[in-house]
Amino acid sequence: MTIAPRARRPIFSLLAAAVAAAALQQPALAAAPTGKVLLAPYRAVYELRLDKSRGIRTTQAVNGRIVINFSGSSCEGYAQQFHQATELLSVEGETTLNDLRGTTWEDGAARIFRFYSITSHDNAQTETVDGHAERDAKSVTVSLRKPKRESFREPADAVFPVEQIRRLIEAARAGRRIVAFPVYDGSETGKKLYNTMTVIGRAIPPGSRPPDSAAGKDPAMNRLTRWPVTISYYDQENAQQRQSGEQTPAYITGFELYENGIARALQLTSSDIIIKGRLTSLKVMKPKPCH
Repeated sequence: MTIAPRARRPIFSLLAAAVAAAALQQPALAAAPTGKVLLAPYRAVYELRLDKSRGIRTTQAVNGRIVINFSGSSCEGYAQQFHQATELLSVEGETTLNDLRGTTWEDGAARIFRFYSITSHDNAQTETVDGHAERDAKSVTVSLRKPKRESFREPADAVFPVEQIRRLIEAARAGRRIVAFPVYDGSETGKKLYNTMTVIGRAIPPGSRPPDSAAGKDPAMNRLTRWPVTISYYDQENAQQRQSGEQTPAYITGFELYENGIARALQLTSSDIIIKGRLTSLKVMKPKPCH
């Protein structure tokens, strides 16, 4: 699962600040057994609803859906198809429809990342992003075809989306509570690099607090450990705020992360809106063995 929403783009939620703070105060359980992270292929559907709206342009209601198809393995690479459609109703009665469709592929060594997305606003296509990124020892080189042809470099420690999830699971198993690194995921116009700070809460052991969503209906999922996770994304372009130490996250995502990479209980937070995502459908497939 790639982590991620913006106001126009979904992604997995950092828990709210209060929940994250509480997680830091909880005593750590014994760490889950360490070992290779095995990400499961799956198809998941999340139904989106408004949790809270704030600010001048108040949103009265949200109806939407995220559909994720994730496949692959560490030997053949990981492919993801992603679709988020969101309808927002303002207090004035105006309706806005945002639609994002995207595909990505990331090799198992986290060296190569390909991405393609189309964003529409009220049924009119507004943005297409098409490109790829490749890592070497010195940097990550990004080559864009759309919205315009250009190349640039990002720091070598920038992490791609699948690698981000894998690292979070490793950190959670090791009992780490705070993880920070930059993330490049091809979002916006393909030119965004975000600093991230992740807070990992207390482990929820297998069989404990069975969720009332689709994950709770799958016996195999109930045998897995999961962790509440909150990820804050900070825009690297805002250097002055970053240096002053007063930078506000561009957005926050919160969710419960299973040790096979699947997430439930999404919370998508931007500056003026909080959206919750309920996992209503889940189909987990067996991974293909590496040869």
